Amino acid sequence: MTDDQTVYLNGEFMPLAEARVPVLDRGFIFGDGVYEVVPVYGRVPFRWTQHHARLERSLGKLRIDDPMDAAGWRGLVDALIARHPWDDQFVYIQVTRGVAKRDHAFPKGITPTVFAMSSPLPVLPAEQITEGLAVITLPDERWLHCDVKSTSLLGNVLARQAAVDAGAAECVMFRGDRLTECSSSNFWVVRDGGVLAPPKDNLILEGIRYGLMQELCEAEGLPFSVREITRDEVLTADELMLSSATKEVLPVTRLDGRPVGDGRPGPVFRRLHAAYQRAKAASAAGAGLAVH
Repeated sequence: MTDDQTVYLNGEFMPLAEARVPVLDRGFIFGDGVYEVVPVYGRVPFRWTQHHARLERSLGKLRIDDPMDAAGWRGLVDALIARHPWDDQFVYIQVTRGVAKRDHAFPKGITPTVFAMSSPLPVLPAEQITEGLAVITLPDERWLHCDVKSTSLLGNVLARQAAVDAGAAECVMFRGDRLTECSSSNFWVVRDGGVLAPPKDNLILEGIRYGLMQELCEAEGLPFSVREITRDEVLTADELMLSSATKEVLPVTRLDGRPVGDGRPGPVFRRLHAAYQRAKAASAAGAGLAVH
């Protein structure tokens, strides 16, 4: 965050330092809200249609009234981008149920709180691409509605901190023997030249890169399968990768201190990373592979 950031809060643009939310906002009291993170390349929101659709789904599943229509959301994102000097940004959107007397039941007749801001998109260190990441495995102890992009992220925070404490970049989680995802990333397994993805159900958040990875695999002629993946299949994978809005797609080369494959980013990652860069360039140019 920078001192000159402009944010949006409940119909007004203002300096970040001036933005205030009442303490009885249900986002503060209960974590009763949803959020969305939209990467921006060359001042163009990347895969905006998919991000907006996921925001709508999350609001619907929590029964929070959508405070804007599609044109209103896109106008807000474009306005935030225009107010900042960075060509590559990421826009954070948060909607809570609103301000009400503290009570667990949904209050009636309140207005959702809408907050949004834009920040410079982090530049990925070159060594993460050329050398890969170290991750650890953990049991998935979060709630059973991970498909909702909820602001209630304590389980994810604890999992990510466990990775930090272990000197790793991320963690990969399992429910019993079944692969789910990372603390803030989707996870991909490469076996026999094909990419495996966990099912899109209530146990994972369907990252926007989930659909993009499938499209990139199809464009590259790489087999892509969605099915339950076992711990053993992860531990014996040829390659492992993770993806998110800010991490894009990165190789995992060490798992619980042991090398993945030969310990270097593999050929499937290299093809998908190159394809991802082409999709970014196409988005900035306003054309290309399902970029909007």
